[in-house]
Amino acid sequence: MTRIGVLALQGDVREHLHALTAAGVEAQPVRRAGEIAEVDGLVLPGGESTTIVKLARLFDLIEPLRERIDEGLPVFGSCAGMILLADRVDAGGSPLEATFGGIDMTVRRNAFGRQVDSFEEDLEIDGVAGTPVRAVFIRAPWVQEVGPRATAIGRVSGGEHAGRIVAVRQGDRLATSFHPELTGDGRVHAYFCDMVRLATR
Repeated sequence: MTRIGVLALQGDVREHLHALTAAGVEAQPVRRAGEIAEVDGLVLPGGESTTIVKLARLFDLIEPLRERIDEGLPVFGSCAGMILLADRVDAGGSPLEATFGGIDMTVRRNAFGRQVDSFEEDLEIDGVAGTPVRAVFIRAPWVQEVGPRATAIGRVSGGEHAGRIVAVRQGDRLATSFHPELTGDGRVHAYFCDMVRLATR
């Protein structure tokens, strides 16, 4: 069975594990370098990006994560996970000491505002069939620029942030500004699981 890990240092770990299990894969928390080597794909959860980076450095995970991503490990980052997958980060005056990289994009942290500015919206996501995906944005980033190796697959459709890129794919790497693990709609996780299965055939 396909095995997908969730980086379990901080953030929405349990919710992602549940969504992956519901999508029909074996899901496991990942906290050590040896566990990174055991999985077919990896989810970087929402949370606080600076805290995740500090803990990853403390547990000597920065380089193992970068190496596996460079080697082609399929990976999905939501919210803070999107920031960690970005090759470039506009920190908005709050420095981030490192990212894992892997997607050719520039991401702005906390772009939609503070916790009180959290919101939900229905989004069309390329590759996710059916009705629009209900997206939950909590202190979310957005993508300021997508480089030639990556593709924008989801944008905010209305309001003052219309047109902002909030979902990106580059090969077997996926990132969303929003939290699909919080809605009970498993289609984004199923989409990623299909990516992992195809990559590991």
